[in-house]
Amino acid sequence: MASVAIDGPAGAGKSTIAKLVAKELNAVYVDTGAMYRAIAVYFIENELDPEDPEEVERACTKLRVRITYEDQQQQIWLNGENVTDRLRTEEVGKMASCVSAKQPVREKLLQLQRDMAKQDNVVMDGRDIGTHVLPDADVKIYLTASVEERARRRFEELSLKGIPCDLNNIQQDICMRDHQDMTRELAPLRQAVDAYYLDSSNLTIPEVAAEILKRCKEKNVWK
Repeated sequence: MASVAIDGPAGAGKSTIAKLVAKELNAVYVDTGAMYRAIAVYFIENELDPEDPEEVERACTKLRVRITYEDQQQQIWLNGENVTDRLRTEEVGKMASCVSAKQPVREKLLQLQRDMAKQDNVVMDGRDIGTHVLPDADVKIYLTASVEERARRRFEELSLKGIPCDLNNIQQDICMRDHQDMTRELAPLRQAVDAYYLDSSNLTIPEVAAEILKRCKEKNVWK
């Protein structure tokens, strides 16, 4: 099986790009961030404290996260309930950044993610795919963009959905999440030594996808 690992900070466009690349390669797209967001939904809805080790341990014994595909659309299931439409709020994003730093949570999802890569050709995106989850991935990409550009994209996304938002607040939240992701003790966000650095600040979505597909072709991992 072949694999593409796309890592990068919040708002870099990883999910959008990974979906396009997976479609072109006829591979399975695995959104690991959505899996952590599902766990974040559980913590929020049950009013759990991610800084309480005992609560985290207990929660992990009760969590079941599953990915399915319906009409080629990824669906995320939490304890038998489809929570896909609840994953993309700012509140869930902040909580996901917190819970993803907890070892019991990461262990809960790590084996599932690795098993998926053994069963299918995958394009997997997240914070530590190339460095920790799939260290032997055939192609590794570190996808990023400036904080200002990532904030602008998020602002436009929320505005189009009619969700009230403030650009400065979004930028501050992104900076905070970058700090959390890059300084956590367990599998922090960083560029793998053999990953290709790709700054998308001034590139269109098709241009970014084309650059990654070029890397895949150069590696000759998909015949």
